[in-house]
Amino acid sequence: MVLDSKQTTVAYRCPYCGAGILSAVGLFSLSADIIKLKCDCGHSEMSVAYSKDGKVRLTVPCIFCPRPHNFTISSTLFFGRDLFALACPYSDINISFTGDAERIRAELARSELELLDILRANGISSFASLHGEEEKILSDPQIFDIIMFVIHDLEAENKIFCRCKPGDGEYSAEVLDDAIRISCKKCGAVRDVPTDSLLGAHAFLNCDSLHLE
Repeated sequence: MVLDSKQTTVAYRCPYCGAGILSAVGLFSLSADIIKLKCDCGHSEMSVAYSKDGKVRLTVPCIFCPRPHNFTISSTLFFGRDLFALACPYSDINISFTGDAERIRAELARSELELLDILRANGISSFASLHGEEEKILSDPQIFDIIMFVIHDLEAENKIFCRCKPGDGEYSAEVLDDAIRISCKKCGAVRDVPTDSLLGAHAFLNCDSLHLE
């Protein structure tokens, strides 16, 4: 078997400067070490690792959330698609891509326009000014109202899922310093929804389901 016969391109968008970061990844190099993609601005990085069970684990910075998201996908999926996207679980906005380099560049360009529309709708003119307005964003009282509205709406439509059978879950919400924790009283599954980003809260309005783990 030729280990480096499989190769793909992986990419993410820097949450600080908005640049799309791309790198070719081969199975041989991935098997040997953790691969890190770093933005030239020096404020973000994405890591890709190949595990012993044949799966690929990615840690991806997010435009909307203060902490990166962790994903685990099969190596077949990672190397086998022309374009495969990973989305922020709260906003449903794609934050990472694997596949053909040209298709990824096209998707990064398309999604940049979408993200800029979201920024401008919230009074932010560019990615560069996003973190410059962090204190203003964190103090906005609308965040909790927006997220709680969505959570109640999803619960009413039976679109919150946990380890219980559909419709059997019993959910509660706990306000933390930087998140609202949704949990099921019956099975113990939980999900933290970050509350320290007004952009993330508005993006959460587009969420059509919530999966507790």
